[in-house]
Amino acid sequence: MASLDHPRVDRAALRARIPGWGADADPADRPSWPQEHDPDPGVADALPDRQPLDSRRERSIEHAFLTPVYGTAQPLHGVSGRIRRLAYGRFSEGRAAHWLLLILGDRVEAIGAHARSLATMRPDNPITQTGVLSESRRHPLRSRFGRGRIDLRHTWLDPILVAGPWLLAAWGGYRIVRRVVGRR
Repeated sequence: MASLDHPRVDRAALRARIPGWGADADPADRPSWPQEHDPDPGVADALPDRQPLDSRRERSIEHAFLTPVYGTAQPLHGVSGRIRRLAYGRFSEGRAAHWLLLILGDRVEAIGAHARSLATMRPDNPITQTGVLSESRRHPLRSRFGRGRIDLRHTWLDPILVAGPWLLAAWGGYRIVRRVVGRR
């Protein structure tokens, strides 16, 4: 029964005027109808053949098996790989420790990549590769303020996160060179 404030709506008129209106009213009118119905018999039962089990592949402790298809292009290696294996081997995906260890493994891998970069003839250049120079050339104030950007709260932290590892690496290199020169 329609109240005085809200008169009864003619659903047929709304459906004719607004495409997709009332899609949840009648299951036969749902736009996702083909996806919600079961496929042909036998199609859903055919799972892909499992790849050979590899003890070096990480898998969540919640699952009995690896997924039918998984990537092997970037196998875990080094200290970061051990940290990630610890996360998968000991902690459930519902625990914060699992995700914090994965983040730690990622940071360790990034530090290793920076260290490997310093050992090459063309090390990473944090000034040009982070976009710091383009900030001053492409409307720095207009792009930052008055646009409702949420990242303004942590803008002060960005130089520390970008330059901090480089400054620590430079300081560590200085200390190593000083120690080696001091022994001679």
